[in-house]
Amino acid sequence: MSNIYIAYHFSIEPKELGSEILIAELGELAFESFTETETGISAFVQKDLWDEMILENVNILHSEEFEIDYNYEEIEQVNWNEEWEKNFEPIDVDGRCHVRAPFHPKTDAEFDILIEPKMSFGTGHHETTHMMIQHLLEIDVTGMKTLDMGCGTAILAILAEMKGAQPIDAIDIDNWCYLNSIENAERNNCKSISVYEGDAALLKDKKYDLIIANINRNILLNDMQAYVDCLNPNGTLLLSGFYNVDIPAIDACCTEKGLTYVKKFERNNWVSLKYVN
Repeated sequence: MSNIYIAYHFSIEPKELGSEILIAELGELAFESFTETETGISAFVQKDLWDEMILENVNILHSEEFEIDYNYEEIEQVNWNEEWEKNFEPIDVDGRCHVRAPFHPKTDAEFDILIEPKMSFGTGHHETTHMMIQHLLEIDVTGMKTLDMGCGTAILAILAEMKGAQPIDAIDIDNWCYLNSIENAERNNCKSISVYEGDAALLKDKKYDLIIANINRNILLNDMQAYVDCLNPNGTLLLSGFYNVDIPAIDACCTEKGLTYVKKFERNNWVSLKYVN
């Protein structure tokens, strides 16, 4: 996968509604990550998947109901550790799970997770990770064979092991995420996590009781059949990495493949859904 991205920076008025619509439209294209800014959003697409006409058919850009200005730039992956240390605040979920960096003090939380990321993008991961942790805290995962798909920093795989899941496969297509997940698993003394670099093609002939997929709308829809094929009867599928406006498409895909909706969490327009097989 290319480490070079094209970053679009949009100024939107009215911001909230315009951002939601724009993200939904860009999500239909090759854009894979989004961040909220003071005046709108930034959106990221791999340079290999980009051309200068990529926005030509984005309807909201031609709407008279919104004022949207934008520019774009080419960027490479940055020193995310340095940037993260400048901005990161520990994540506390329901007083039970505390996610922190090495420079933060340890707490007496039931699950204390030590993470040092090397990702350049993880847009929304603070919100989506929080919701996925909420799901995991509610589930008795003891002895569950688990998949963390699009593992990023392996936060969710690490929590799953702390709660008794085993064995656990953690997969990410990004080499930095792959290496970082290995480091974070070691940093938390995990023994049941195996980390792999790749995509859903690695799932052939695999079977899991619990699948965690915190990625993005397009990849989830594209790979849903692969998840269903390797989910054991009565298995649980946790999904996140998408917005409220994406729920109909995600739910239709899951329902069509025989999954049953259980519940959702929502934070700042980001959504996490739980299904069972």
